[in-house]
Amino acid sequence: MTALTPVRLLLVDDHAIVRAGYRHLLERQPRFAVVGEAASADQAYVLFRQLQPDIVVTDLALPGASGLDLIQRIVRAGGRARLLVFSMHASPDIALAALRAGALGYVTKSSPPDVLLRAIDDVLAGRQVLSPDIAQALALARLQGQPRPLEQLTPREFDVLCMLVSPAKVPDIAQRLHLSPKTVQNLHYQIKHKLGVDSDIELTRLALSWGLDLAPEAQALAPRSGI
Repeated sequence: MTALTPVRLLLVDDHAIVRAGYRHLLERQPRFAVVGEAASADQAYVLFRQLQPDIVVTDLALPGASGLDLIQRIVRAGGRARLLVFSMHASPDIALAALRAGALGYVTKSSPPDVLLRAIDDVLAGRQVLSPDIAQALALARLQGQPRPLEQLTPREFDVLCMLVSPAKVPDIAQRLHLSPKTVQNLHYQIKHKLGVDSDIELTRLALSWGLDLAPEAQALAPRSGI
């Protein structure tokens, strides 16, 4: 980008107040221009095709299809847009899933504003970036030699896992991800096989232990019944 051409940003978050907050932050920087906002993955993808932004800044927890699904759809569509995740999740596993899906950066919402601004510049330059809290947690886990079972999952499998333990039914997951119910069932089986569990109870307990953000219903289900 030249000094006369601001970086064009698309913001994706289902909370209007959150979008307004970081839109205000970004538009105080002359080098940035927010060209669109979206509250869901489907809406964001339509705007992405229409607006062709330089950077898409997206949350992961969205109604319907998730931010991971949005990232994969944008990557498959090609083009020059770079992807940065701005999320409440401080889990290294979730950050790694986002990077594997095609995001170049991952910043937590608890980070200071200047971290987000620097991350946008890094992503624009094609550099992979993690906010300091995520980078530290990931480095510590690797130093301690902790196994990272979620790294075995593809981005699509990770997305399905998050929906399964939210909890969502197979037909709903299929509709949200534009898949057939049979494909979702096959992915469900592959996820359990890769993670070495036999039941949805075990699957939910694992997700809880890894810090995945589950709905209250999932946490209530975990000790006593399948999904």
